[in-house]
Amino acid sequence: MLLFKKKRITSEERRNKSNKKIKNMGIACHENLPMIEDSSEVSLKDLDVICKRAIACLLSTQLACDIAENNDYNESREMFFKLLKEFQVEDCLLEKEKKLFEGNYEKQDVIDVAWTYEAYWSLVWALGLVKNIDYPNNVCDCQKAIRLVGDCKNFEEFKKKCKLRDIEEILDVLDLHYRYHWATTEKRINPATPIGELNPDVVVERRRGLEWLISPIEDWNDIALHT
Repeated sequence: MLLFKKKRITSEERRNKSNKKIKNMGIACHENLPMIEDSSEVSLKDLDVICKRAIACLLSTQLACDIAENNDYNESREMFFKLLKEFQVEDCLLEKEKKLFEGNYEKQDVIDVAWTYEAYWSLVWALGLVKNIDYPNNVCDCQKAIRLVGDCKNFEEFKKKCKLRDIEEILDVLDLHYRYHWATTEKRINPATPIGELNPDVVVERRRGLEWLISPIEDWNDIALHT
């Protein structure tokens, strides 16, 4: 079920609109950065797939945060694996997430999975559960992120709350994050590059989630985030 439909626009029109918005925000803009695909060239993943990825991601980030905070691993693993089963998403884990639940993770795996809170935020926005994500300057509302799943008893109850946004709106926000990502990458090369209040880590993770929505690749860690 779609939240609403937007008028279809070309990739060039989308790029021009994004460039204008970014320049008005005082953020560095590469006007000739390549265009992303338009809606005739891509399709969104299935609603069930998106819902399952969101739930599996959230539960994995919770385990990652517990590990990072040195909480009892066995207790946390047991609790979150039980929830994976209750929501019927135990088979939806990505490779890095599996490592956490299998106990053969490295420190970087914990850091990487914890940051996917922001990729999750992109998914719940696309599912109509979050109002706005188009200016990624702060980390997501973690308590709200947890409640979106935690207030549901099972997968069907979570899915029932979701209304997938139109692909045009998703592409609009993806295009913005692609261009934000260019600016934050450029700033690492040239510190004088203006990026407003953008948080580079939030930008890249939210872009990862948005790219995954239209990608045929299942593991979002395998998606190349070129700028």
